[in-house]
Amino acid sequence: MQVIAIISTKGGVGKTTVAANLGGFIADAGQRVLLIDLDVQPTLSSYYELTHRAPCGIYELLAFNKQTLSQLVSHTTVPGLDVVLSNDEHQQLGTLLLHAADGRLRLRNLLPLFRPHYDLLLIDTQGARSVMLEMAMLAADLAVSPITPEILAARELQRGTLQLVDAIAPYRYLGIQPPPLQLLINRVPAISSNARLVQQTLRLIFREHSEIQVLRTEVPAIEAVARAATSGQPVHRIEYRRPSGRQAPAALETMRALASELCPQWQAQFVGVTGRIARRPPHERS
Repeated sequence: MQVIAIISTKGGVGKTTVAANLGGFIADAGQRVLLIDLDVQPTLSSYYELTHRAPCGIYELLAFNKQTLSQLVSHTTVPGLDVVLSNDEHQQLGTLLLHAADGRLRLRNLLPLFRPHYDLLLIDTQGARSVMLEMAMLAADLAVSPITPEILAARELQRGTLQLVDAIAPYRYLGIQPPPLQLLINRVPAISSNARLVQQTLRLIFREHSEIQVLRTEVPAIEAVARAATSGQPVHRIEYRRPSGRQAPAALETMRALASELCPQWQAQFVGVTGRIARRPPHERS
C-alpha cells in the first residue's frame, strides 16, 4: 500500500481538490483507494456522495485506536474509492495527540489496519502547521504540496512547509525516514507572465535538491474543476476531451500525467481510463 500525504501550511492552495480528483482517477483505473480526511473543515468528506456512511471516522480512529474497518470506512459512489470521514467537531484531536507519547506516530502505527484492503491511501490535511500535519507527514511514503504560481505562495512555502520538513527530520534517528516532498504547481492561469516567472523560479531553486522536487505535471486553472466539485464527480469524468481553442490539456490528460508521476507502478492501468464511465464494477467491500 502506497501512502501519499497532500500537505501545505497555507490554506486555499487546492489540497482537497487534488486529493479528491487524484483518488477518483486512480480508483477508476482499478486500484483500491482510501481517502483520509484530517482537515477539521471536512470538505473532502463531503466531496463525493456516499453509498454507505460509517458510524465512526477519524476521531475514533485516532483517539480510541478503533480498528473495526466497517465502523470506520465510508463508501463513495465512485467504485473502489472509500473515505474515513473527518468528525473532530470540537477540534480535540490536536491537543490529544500533542500530549500523547505516540502522538505524531499514531497514524503511522495504525497503517497495518488498512494495508490488506487498499492499494493507495491519500491523506488530506489542514492548511496550517500542526501536530496533525506532522503526523500525516510521518505516516506517508510521499508528500505532495500544491503551490499556486504566486509570489506570496512561494514565500509561504519557504517559511512554512519547508520548515515543517526540517522539523520532522530528527525522526531519522528513530529509523523513520521522512518522505520526499514533491511540489505540484496548481491552478496555473492560461496567460500570466508573473505566474510563469514564479514557476521558473521554483524549478530553478529546487533543481539540485535531493529531497524536494517540482513535479513535471502542472495543473491548469480550468472551469471543469469547479463543475466536477459541484456534481461530486472526479474531474477527469467531467472533461475527458480538451475544449476547442484551449491550449491547456483536458483534465483527463492532466490527471493521468499526475497519477503516472506519483504512482508509476500503475501507469499501464492509467492509460485505459477514458473518463466516460468507471472502469469496473464496485469491488468487494471489506
